[in-house]
Amino acid sequence: MMERDPEDLYELGADVPDLDGVAMLHHLEGFMDAGAAGRLLADHLSTVCESETIATFDVDRLIDYRSRRPMMTYSTDHWEDYERPELAVRLLKDLSGAPFLLLSGPEPDHEWELFAAAVQSLSARLGGGPLIGFHGIPMGVPHTRPLGVISHGTRPELIDGRQQMPSKLQVPGSAAALLELRLGQAGRDALGFAVNVPHYLAQAVYPEAAVTLLDKVCAATGLDLPSDALRLAADRTNSEIDRQVAESSEVAELVTALERQYDSLAESGTEGAEDSLLDGEQMPTADELAAQFERFLAEQQGRGDTPPDR
Repeated sequence: MMERDPEDLYELGADVPDLDGVAMLHHLEGFMDAGAAGRLLADHLSTVCESETIATFDVDRLIDYRSRRPMMTYSTDHWEDYERPELAVRLLKDLSGAPFLLLSGPEPDHEWELFAAAVQSLSARLGGGPLIGFHGIPMGVPHTRPLGVISHGTRPELIDGRQQMPSKLQVPGSAAALLELRLGQAGRDALGFAVNVPHYLAQAVYPEAAVTLLDKVCAATGLDLPSDALRLAADRTNSEIDRQVAESSEVAELVTALERQYDSLAESGTEGAEDSLLDGEQMPTADELAAQFERFLAEQQGRGDTPPDR
């Protein structure tokens, strides 16, 4: 069997500048992303930062079009347009002009191992800096308290703060997780952030979670990333959440119960308090909360409260 070349999976543009040690951020749509936290951050950076596409992946090889069909436009009597999926690496600049990379697009359906090898190859050609992923996960926590972040990486020194996950667990895999695993095995630096999104907001667009991820990325990389538009969207959404909670005594009671549990665990200072929050110990179940928040979630999701362009 002929060995497949990872470099056949992508095309690198011409005249790419020297990017020694530049970080590559990445978010692949299709895996868990509570509150659309990772997508919001990736879209925000692509919108507000100066950027150019410098590499593209062969989506015809990687994407199953029948499982997530691209949109096409039909006009009167003919097909007018096709929204071709794009999985690409962009070169962006922060507020000080410092460069960084962003890999974004749909998560591959096929050839995960080759994709991981291709990203590793591409990253090495672009300077070999650290890779940093981010997304949201649902958690039994209230929206009225600071959002926690679970950090992980290929070396303990990359992780800022106490590891919050239980010692070992098995979860459905993702292309981003496999990429981090393979980079670690190759001796490369990679890390990831999973922001804890209140599980009653997991299906909503929740900019506060994206702001939390942005702050973590800035701390890990030293980048000066623009945040005004994202923070404005978070303030607007948080005000709407508070209004709707105040209008329902049942919802308010559930949030209060989550607050008490959160505060009790946080103030105890005992080993494993974060794990208890992660496991949802003594928390209302997602099914119990869903009945109360079904209408609320539908209204929030319908708002499509994404950050403005500027």
